[in-house]
Amino acid sequence: MKGLRLALCFVAALSATHTVAAARPNPAAGANIAADSSAPRFAAGADSNLPTLASRDERYRLCPTDVIALNFPLTPEFDETVSVGPDGFVSLVGADSVHLAGLTTEESANSVRAAYAKVLHDPIVNIELKDFNKPYFVVTGQVNRPGKYDLRGVTSATQAIAVAGGFTEAARCSQVLLFRRVNDEWYEVKSLNLKRILHGATINEDAQMHAGDMLYVPQNLISKIKRYIPSSGFGAYYELHP
Repeated sequence: MKGLRLALCFVAALSATHTVAAARPNPAAGANIAADSSAPRFAAGADSNLPTLASRDERYRLCPTDVIALNFPLTPEFDETVSVGPDGFVSLVGADSVHLAGLTTEESANSVRAAYAKVLHDPIVNIELKDFNKPYFVVTGQVNRPGKYDLRGVTSATQAIAVAGGFTEAARCSQVLLFRRVNDEWYEVKSLNLKRILHGATINEDAQMHAGDMLYVPQNLISKIKRYIPSSGFGAYYELHP
């Protein structure tokens, strides 16, 4: 019996030693992981040069002239389809007007619910977006089809020019101006050298179009003075260069 107890104690001690060794980190393994540049790094600030992902799934926010349908499942007599006014307010049947411009449909439902809380007990309301301001961009100046175009998906400045029919012969492609609204009073203006971009020199600098952006393609110098240069006749050229 004494020998059996000694054997059991030895097995228990060996098992405990193995558990501690397994739990203790292996320095060599850690060095190999740190040296492996292909291993993903999740620590904050591991590399400040890594690009930061931006949210691209932001919910749509109501704008003036948008049309929404209000649905009250328990009180259908309050159902209506309304348009957001130029001031951002919506007139409600049997309740005060509410300001919904800049809100998502979910946030708008909360505002409408609060407005009807004075006349209805614990109102339930659903809001459906019926019509909205579709995002657009404008291309003007020396392009073949200047105008306003729907912005569908990710569109670069060079793609916007292509949608507008491309440059005319009089276009100054090295100094295209991008106008972007900052607020109700100011525009940000950026000069784009699309000539260089189209030649593949700085393709990463091709600006991405935002809703409401405007591209202006100016006239080149040759086309500006072309009407003052005689088209034919040796004598006329001789007068220009006596």
